[in-house]
Amino acid sequence: MKRILVTRPRAQADDFAKKLRASGFEPIFFPVIEIRPVEDNLALERAWSKLDCYDWIVFTSVNAVNIVLGQFENRSLPRVAAIGPKTAEALQTRGIHPDFVPEEYIAESILPGLGDVQGKWILLPRAEIARKALPEAIAAAGGVAHEISVYKTLPVQPDSEGLAALKSGVDWITFTSPSTVQNFVEILRHQNMNPLQLNADPKIACIGPITEQAARDEGFEVNVVAEQYTTEGLISALANA
Repeated sequence: MKRILVTRPRAQADDFAKKLRASGFEPIFFPVIEIRPVEDNLALERAWSKLDCYDWIVFTSVNAVNIVLGQFENRSLPRVAAIGPKTAEALQTRGIHPDFVPEEYIAESILPGLGDVQGKWILLPRAEIARKALPEAIAAAGGVAHEISVYKTLPVQPDSEGLAALKSGVDWITFTSPSTVQNFVEILRHQNMNPLQLNADPKIACIGPITEQAARDEGFEVNVVAEQYTTEGLISALANA
């Protein structure tokens, strides 16, 4: 049974691990980040009180959905776009049906679905370290991208059992975001371990091209990239590797 290192936040890893087990893998928990909402978010409060100023709200992650809609009532919303089926599903569980979900689950693919954004305000509740590709594309098309940080991605202390498993050797390391790559590398270096020279020479699997690029930037050779940028797509890619 192949041992798969799961670097997702622990609170988000259970479903992924369950599906890995069902596919015949042994998941090893090694969370390298945690998600923490921005506290006393006055900017978000102000934006939510003036939703009629916006033509779109674009949710780029499940985290953003849960944090924003966990704080505020589902009042009358402008049109809503969601990147990826998991984000769309998180909205739907709250009774919100997104007006647009791009076929490719990266931020750049969402702009065509927003239509003519010239002079229009678009609300982007995002991670503090979110990529700038989408707001830059909106600005280039004449729109006004109102970015608001709603959560932080923070490094965590290494899990002792996961660290022991990593030292003894795993078959695969999975990365589901650029921040999982970067914090994995940082944690291992603090443990005086070389992330590029690990016992058993584990292979690297990434959830999509943005994460793949982050891994390559850190010096990893990426063996598998999911065709569908979801955990299900990642498991399918692992099963076919």
